[in-house]
Amino acid sequence: MADMDVALKDALQVDGAIAVAVVDWTSGMSLGTAGGGFGFDISVAAAANTEVLRAKLRTLDMLGLREPVEDILVTLDSQYHLIRPITAADGAGLFLYLALNRDRANLAMARHRLRLIEKQLEV
Repeated sequence: MADMDVALKDALQVDGAIAVAVVDWTSGMSLGTAGGGFGFDISVAAAANTEVLRAKLRTLDMLGLREPVEDILVTLDSQYHLIRPITAADGAGLFLYLALNRDRANLAMARHRLRLIEKQLEV
């Protein structure tokens, strides 16, 4: 098991990683962040992406789909943004948010690594 600081550092090792956060989706507050800078405020991005996750969860509820969200991908011209809810019991209500440079990232590998980090994370 990895503590939050180790998990955040591991996520920043993903090729193309710009920033990462562990976020409480009930409040939008980041519990931990790493990376960012150069005009990318990870705390603001994490809080705003809380609304993306909430909207998706409401949509699934309205559709009667009882499947969990594995991850959500937002694709921009120059970036990928991955949102991954934490499934461990001690991580209920939290998600991992990872921003990637699209030119440098391998999306399949990033999703795989984020899945592993999420499974090992101790909150």
